[in-house]
Amino acid sequence: MKTIDASMLAKMFLAGAKSLEAHKDEINELNVFPVPDGDTGTNMTMTIMSAAREVAGLMDAPEMKPICKAISSGSLRGARGNSGVILSQLFRGFTKVIRNEQEITVPILAAACNRAAETAYKAVMKPKEGTILTVARAAADKAIELADQTEDVLVLTQEVVAAAEETLQKTPDMLPVLKQAGVVDSGGAGLLQVLKGGLQILSGENVDLTIENTNAENKDVVKKQNFQYHLEFKLVITKPATDQEREKYKSYLVAAGSDVKNTQSGDTITTVMDTNAPGEIITRATGLGSISDITLTNQMLSDAPKASEEKAESPAEEAEAPAEAPETEKAAAEHKAFGFVSVCAGDGMAEIFKGIGADYVISGGQTMNPSTDDILNAVDHVNADTIFILPNNKNIILAANQAVSLEEKKRLIVIPTKTVPQGITALINFVPDDSAEENEKRMNEEIGHVKTGQITYAVRDTVIDDKEISKGNLMGMGDSGLLSVGTDMKTVMLETLKNMVDEESALISIYAGADVTDSDAQDIRAAVAEAFPGLDIELEKGGQPVYYYVFSVE
Repeated sequence: MKTIDASMLAKMFLAGAKSLEAHKDEINELNVFPVPDGDTGTNMTMTIMSAAREVAGLMDAPEMKPICKAISSGSLRGARGNSGVILSQLFRGFTKVIRNEQEITVPILAAACNRAAETAYKAVMKPKEGTILTVARAAADKAIELADQTEDVLVLTQEVVAAAEETLQKTPDMLPVLKQAGVVDSGGAGLLQVLKGGLQILSGENVDLTIENTNAENKDVVKKQNFQYHLEFKLVITKPATDQEREKYKSYLVAAGSDVKNTQSGDTITTVMDTNAPGEIITRATGLGSISDITLTNQMLSDAPKASEEKAESPAEEAEAPAEAPETEKAAAEHKAFGFVSVCAGDGMAEIFKGIGADYVISGGQTMNPSTDDILNAVDHVNADTIFILPNNKNIILAANQAVSLEEKKRLIVIPTKTVPQGITALINFVPDDSAEENEKRMNEEIGHVKTGQITYAVRDTVIDDKEISKGNLMGMGDSGLLSVGTDMKTVMLETLKNMVDEESALISIYAGADVTDSDAQDIRAAVAEAFPGLDIELEKGGQPVYYYVFSVE
């Protein structure tokens, strides 16, 4: 097998997506810390599925450039978590090499693998070996090594997958934390599944490539993707079309959006759906017949009822409707110089951010990392020239930085807040009369003075930092890692704080989670006040899931 054409590439990509999806739960379980938020598999799956839906919609007549665009742009905008962002950068680098080719030969494939690894490494400020980057680099090195030894793309791919798998098994020797936890790198494991899926297609295996509409996947922990347009139209099929062609058309609609409803009466299909590509859908529909009764609503401009509920008299009237953001926050009514987008989980946390000046709060954080597209959609709702983004989670910072590179109209500045308390401190220290640069410098300096602790529970037995952990144990974690393990909440809380408080500390802020009663929270506050009599103690209802308490020391 000397070449890979566009059709084969598309099938390989879809098979890789399906393979990753099938193994996402076991990849989630590779999380080093045994906390109930190990979401690498989920993040990588949702990233690749964002692109897979677009690729699936092109399968009728696949061409290299559109397939590459779908893979790259779909994954970049759908990227969630650090592992998802790195995966999207791998696809971005890979497709840059092949997008103008008609067929992929061994030299082109090797160059694409090399470019993929280089692009991913550049996307990470401080690359760490023993991660998905190492696995990608090993795969690329093997491809380059074999580029002048074989002309067979199947042989090359088999060797690349074998090299990736061998390197994955060595990741515990590169990162001590992996060895102590007894796991391989989860991101590398996810990449290996993508590569294995592609190899299945090249090897001639029969793989189900059906891509379901996955927007509602993990709906209990991840907000549904926001699609910009609500589209309604009627298609009267006037051109010869087999039942199979009609079903392919309907499958394309499902791949190109969400909430797709097709009602068929004879040769007339009435479609109602949400999408980001209304033009492409209309073009595809006209290939089967004539269309009429088109209604298109820009949901980013208005939160008014959808067209099916109440049709605007004109696009201009619709655009003039009061802009209102979904869920947690309203868009800024007046244009201003500076705006803020913050990420957090819990109604209490959201109210705190809104109270101190956040324009838009994205519901997310641990267990539900927002995508790059979610951040861009939030930016669209803030009527400001310069927008500060507060990720408030180390696993969201890369997605926020990726949003900066994709936003064309507004200036975005990411303050690399790794915790909610850091985000609160950053926002409190914003000075409206100062420049963006002055505020960026000050906020970055101030978040460095915040120590954050969190208490949650263990989901499996393991050993971390020489501390034995049993399933169900309470764990107190600080910025530097695990600080306390036990079965009593007050004991774990106080031991964690004792490792955080020093002679310069003046304030402890405690945010009670969704599973904490008011009386229990007051008991904890009293215990902390007694243990640290010289410090001010503040208690707030954060309402965050997963973590019983989030607290900061300043």
